Amino acid sequence: MYKLHTLKNGVRVVSEYIPYVRSVSLGIWIGTGSRSESKKNNGISHFIEHMLFKGTVNRTAKDIAESIDCIGGQLNAFTGKEYTCFYTKTLDTHLDIAIDVLSDMLFNSKIDQNDIDIERKVILEEINMYEDSPEELVHDILSEVIWAGNPLGYPILGTGESLNQINREEILSYMRDNYTPANTVIAIAGNFDYEKTMDLISNKFEKWKVENNKQSVYSETKFNNDIIFRFKDTEQAHICIGFQGIEQGDDSIYDLLVINNIFGGGMSSRLFQKIREEKGLAYSVYSYPSSYQKAGLFTIYAGMNPSQISEVVKLIFEEINLLNKNKIAEEELIKAKEQLKGNYILGLESTSSRMNSIGKSELLLRKIRTPDEILDRINLITVETVSNMIDRIFSNKNISISVVGTIDENLDLKKLIIIE
Repeated sequence: MYKLHTLKNGVRVVSEYIPYVRSVSLGIWIGTGSRSESKKNNGISHFIEHMLFKGTVNRTAKDIAESIDCIGGQLNAFTGKEYTCFYTKTLDTHLDIAIDVLSDMLFNSKIDQNDIDIERKVILEEINMYEDSPEELVHDILSEVIWAGNPLGYPILGTGESLNQINREEILSYMRDNYTPANTVIAIAGNFDYEKTMDLISNKFEKWKVENNKQSVYSETKFNNDIIFRFKDTEQAHICIGFQGIEQGDDSIYDLLVINNIFGGGMSSRLFQKIREEKGLAYSVYSYPSSYQKAGLFTIYAGMNPSQISEVVKLIFEEINLLNKNKIAEEELIKAKEQLKGNYILGLESTSSRMNSIGKSELLLRKIRTPDEILDRINLITVETVSNMIDRIFSNKNISISVVGTIDENLDLKKLIIIE
């Protein structure tokens, strides 16, 4: 069972005890990401993620790495649009070390100017590497198009221009505003002594005080309809088609997940079978939903020879219109629900995935559902609820497209966007 304990300063500690494993995963979730940024400081959340590994008043960068490496554990971090997470996975006997290292990084990092200048170069190279991966870049460009003018559309890594404006004072100011107890969740999953662990966490985190103890709040977003091309000298062209999706916390996301499994979520999906297996027009083709606070997106991706773009887009919209017209049969729905349940249960096999699930849920939704509650919700999906979701996603005019690659300048995708 999950337990939630709130420290006196507002830090929430959510935990799941799993007695039959020997590992424990610990994550410090901060409710800030690229969506909390401005155009000027875009990329600062990810920059801070890097900086917290560069050394504290107690440990050098090498000491931080060795503290976890020498006990056979894992230490890492990631930044999203609405959160940043620093996490460890260790043997259950080493949880105290993990808590000590992560709290030291959070509270005692030096944020040295020389380290900032070095890490800026590293992140600029990371951006360059991303620019050289058009199959990834096309997804970011789609977000920029759909949420143009809103921070939700900003790239997580930032830009060369914004990174060059970030200095030490900017970082410290951003951390004062966003790294607050009320904006923090500590998530633990695995084999651990609850009372001892709470004492360790209280000792490290309860003294944390800030002047402005705020939690991130995001405004409504507007879905922009547009088509954008990014010309790159590549062998393949990469395309993303985006529809307005389901926001974080909306229970109907499970209906969309079932549709996704059938439509483009795997090797047995309609898109994969039609475009890759039957026609041989793309090596990779798939779809996926993304959910954020007060915003959502449903994305279809395909990578193909530039000469096949029109044909692939035409086939994608043919499959969308078949879905709109015929919806989903009961037999197909039963299989998709079992697939969704199987994927979910298998995803709970590791302490890392459980920690991610409970940490993210508590941070963004302030509630955590048990596996049984989620399985019960999936069982409630019917042909009717799925049909309603198909109408909600695919029968509207909220469509944007991004294309990256060597593209014919005369290509007109607008004439291929036909929703029946």
